[in-house]
Parts: sequence; C-alpha cells; structure tokens
Amino acid sequence: MFLPNASRLLGDLLPAVTGAAGQEGAASGDYSPFSSSTMEAAHNDTTTIPDWWQPKTPRPQNIFLTSFLSLLLCFTIVMDLVGNSFVIAAVTKNERLRNLGNVFVISLSVADMLVAVYPYPMTLIAILNNGWTMGKLHCQLSGLLTSISAVSSVFNIMVIALNRYCYICHSLLYEKIFTERNTTLILIVTWLMTMLALIPNYFVATVQYNPTVYTCTFVPTSTTFYTFVVTALHFLIPLTVVAFCYLKIWILVLQVNHRVRVTKPKFMLVDIRNFMTMFLVFVLFALCWGPLNFLKLAGVFDPLGMGPRVPEWVYIGSYYLAYFNSCVNAMIYGTLNQNFRKEYQRIVRDTKETAYYFVVDLQEQIREMRMRRKPTYARARRIQGDTYL
Repeated sequence: MFLPNASRLLGDLLPAVTGAAGQEGAASGDYSPFSSSTMEAAHNDTTTIPDWWQPKTPRPQNIFLTSFLSLLLCFTIVMDLVGNSFVIAAVTKNERLRNLGNVFVISLSVADMLVAVYPYPMTLIAILNNGWTMGKLHCQLSGLLTSISAVSSVFNIMVIALNRYCYICHSLLYEKIFTERNTTLILIVTWLMTMLALIPNYFVATVQYNPTVYTCTFVPTSTTFYTFVVTALHFLIPLTVVAFCYLKIWILVLQVNHRVRVTKPKFMLVDIRNFMTMFLVFVLFALCWGPLNFLKLAGVFDPLGMGPRVPEWVYIGSYYLAYFNSCVNAMIYGTLNQNFRKEYQRIVRDTKETAYYFVVDLQEQIREMRMRRKPTYARARRIQGDTYL
C-alpha cells in the first residue's frame, strides 16, 4: 500500500549515473543497474525493475534535510510509542473507556506502533548513513511492516466508523451486532483482511530501497490497472465507506439539533464528543496520507512525465507527512476526550510517583551498602595491624 512509482524511483537515481561508472561496469563484465542500457530499458519498460539495487554513488548529503528528517522521525517515534502506550493503558484501566467500541481503538494504536518499533528506526539509520546499510533482509521486513501498519490502520478506521454509525444511527441494533463475541470476530477479520490485501504484492511487486525518502517500500512491477486497483482497495474504498458513515451521522446530529422530527433517540453529549474525536482521526488520516496517494495515482497514469514535474521536497514531504500520522491519534484523544485526558494525567502522576520511590529506594540501598562496607573495612585494617605487631 502507498508505494512509490518505479519510474519515479529510477528517475531520481538517473542523475547519479556517470560515464565513468558505466565504463567500469562494462570493463568488469558485471551487471550494473546504473549502466545507460539498463536505465534506458527500465524507463522504456515500466513493468520491469532490477531485483535489488541501490546507488553505488550515494546522493549528495544535505545537512539541513538530514537534520530535519532525523529530528522529525525521532519525534514521531517517541510520540508514537509513548502516546499509543498511553491510549492502550487508558482503555484497559479506565472503566468508562473499557467498552467494546474502544477495542478497535486499541487495535488502531497497535497498528500505529508497528512502524515505530522497527521500520522507522531503520529509516532513521538510513538517513544518518545517507544510504541503506542494513542489508536486504532488514529492507524486506521494514517494507512489509510499514505496509501492514498502513493497511491495518485504514481498515481499523473503517471498522471504527461502522461501529460509530451503528451506535448512533441504529442504536437498537447496536447491542445485537457488536456483542463481545462478534467484536472479537470483527477484530480478527480486520487483521486477516490486512494480511490478505498484501499477499498480491509478493507476486506483482518487490521491496526496494528508495534513496529519495530513505525507506524501503513495495514497488509495483505489474500493470497500471493493478496498481490503481490496489490503491483503491487499500485507501479509496475504505475511506469512502468511512466518509459515508460519518456523513450519515452528521445528518442525524444536525436533524436532532434543529429539532427535526426523527425516529431516532436523542444523544448524550459524551456520544457527540466521542463521534467528533473519531471523525477528526479520520480527517487527519486522510489529510496525512492523501498527498502520497495522489502522487502515486498521478504517477500511475503518467509514469514518465510525473516525476520531473513534482519537486523533490513535495515527494519527500508527502512520505513523512504520512509517517507523522502514526503519532497524532493519541494527541487527538487527549485533547478532545475528557476521559482520555484524565487517564493520561493519572498515568503521568503514577509514573512520577513510581520513579520517585524507585530513586529513593535505590538511594537507600546504596547508603546501606556503604554502611555495611565501613565496619568490614575497619575490621580488616585492625586485623592487618595486628599481624604486623
């Protein structure tokens, strides 16, 4: 899901090819993906790319770009791990938050944390080293986990929207649909759909390192039609379902607020706030991932002409804007939801108290160890003095 276009990737690397490098490859007889004949063939045939390659001559390192992307990625990793850990702890400990609907919120947090545990640190190392130095296996795993996180996030957001739609627009059926057993089954199906949606990539795509954005992703090697279908399945169709659900909820909320006679129950204020929270999660997800998917679709229909017309900073920015989305959900919950905010504050307070007592206990243990050593040391000195006498 959300894959860079192969022609765009090759177009970024074309300036790195020099005549000297081509002569060196011809003289040695080894295959070089940067020879003029190889690059020309790759541009003429957009369905074929080398199996595994990266520039032998690294791109010139931009200190400002490297520093900015490193700081942004470090901030994203820390906020992703800390924020989503807070979300999971808040839902599991707070009775008001511990409901069946928030099971999918935990699932979304787990999906967001996947990238912060492994792919993002790998990308950070690539940024600092100005190239991929971890080998093919780490590149394959990084690309796979990034895709799993992105696809599962979309599907979890879709399930959350369906849950809110049933709860508000069809409240009488909600208890029958979202039982404990059905919720567990829906959660399992959501993750199975994620895995199934990625299986075709292994037949018509390959994981490649993209030096422009310092990351490994699936690069499609099949037809334009397949790439469009995958993008629609992984992004457009789920978000269309989400938009439909929230549109129906908005219509019903506006009808109730304007005292229009409807056959629906009135809503509690907390229900409206919960709806607004999850609606904002959807909006920010669409805003963060939209530019990258737009560039991808544009590249599908104009693979050779799209690359030169898109500034590099736009291409890089679309990737890291999508990466940044993994840490914003926890901030939204804490800002708009009072229960989450209070639970965050309690977690921080408990953490401070635990850290304080840990430090005090550690100091006590160190003090006791020192007190025990003093008599032993004095007694040893006396025994040593007696031996000399």
